[in-house]
Amino acid sequence: MSTVLDVFDKWKEFLADRVNAAQKLGMSDEMISKLAYEIGQFLDEKVDPKNDQERLLKELWDVASEEERKTMARLMVKLVDKS
Repeated sequence: MSTVLDVFDKWKEFLADRVNAAQKLGMSDEMISKLAYEIGQFLDEKVDPKNDQERLLKELWDVASEEERKTMARLMVKLVDKS
């Protein structure tokens, strides 16, 4: 179980690094959230979930409306921005 959490934690660290880099480049929170949404769309279409957390995110993404998906993207950015 710790391996799964480690992998998910590494993914969150990766996302946090990218959010920080975008902020340093002067990107607005709105633009960062828009990019996170586009990444979510790409992952949904092209990447198979590798662990329980990714599978849960995919299942939530699949049942969400476009507005809910945008909210999920903003929440993921907020999650890694606060860590």
